[in-house]
Amino acid sequence: MAQKIKVGAVSYLNTKPLIYGFEQGLMKDEVELLIDYPSKIASLLQTNQVDIGLVPVAIIPTLEEHHIISDYCIGCDGEVASVCLFSEVPLAEVSTILLDYQSRTSVALLKILIREHWKITPELQAAAADYEKDISGTTAGLVIGDRALAQRTRSKYIYDLGSAWKEMTGLPFVFAAWVSNKPISMDFIGLFNTANALGMGHIDEIIAKYSPQYDDLKQYYTRNIMYKLDDSLRKGLNLFIQKLQSTE
Repeated sequence: MAQKIKVGAVSYLNTKPLIYGFEQGLMKDEVELLIDYPSKIASLLQTNQVDIGLVPVAIIPTLEEHHIISDYCIGCDGEVASVCLFSEVPLAEVSTILLDYQSRTSVALLKILIREHWKITPELQAAAADYEKDISGTTAGLVIGDRALAQRTRSKYIYDLGSAWKEMTGLPFVFAAWVSNKPISMDFIGLFNTANALGMGHIDEIIAKYSPQYDDLKQYYTRNIMYKLDDSLRKGLNLFIQKLQSTE
């Protein structure tokens, strides 16, 4: 029996439609699925512990070899809702920003927006678990994923990074894409895209499973998150990678 391809995916709500097909048994003989938070999946791909990862796109320049292997991604065209800077004071009064330890792309995007769009100079601090409780006074926090959806009910000021990128560039943004660190056969990629697509037809079922914990998932899945990696998203991705490389 052929060795399974190791695939790493993120544990957030926004990935549930993409991994739905795998969880229903599609490609069970071809794929070993591992679930963790974004920066951990990124590290596994960088160190060849997985073959494919739904990874923060900021790691793409760090890979010796990379291939975007799927027509699906985690993106947005404007407000994303789950990647935000949260504060108790207006942006101009923020002195310190705590950086989400689970993210790479969001931190990189925040730094670009601080420099090029908002033109502010706060102190940036790496944060550890449960740092959300320290968002107070002039200390703001970048929070991503499910925790950001929860934080929206607590913070007075919310600065959505997807919206800010759209304002600055006029383009959508890709937070995560399916990336391999080696060539993958076209037959496998075809099956992989089919597995990703299955969840798109079961959004209501996914919402029903998680809606008791989170408000308005229908809007989140159908309006905030873009799953199909189209040409406009690729343009946004390419511009982000260019900006990343120009600051290195």
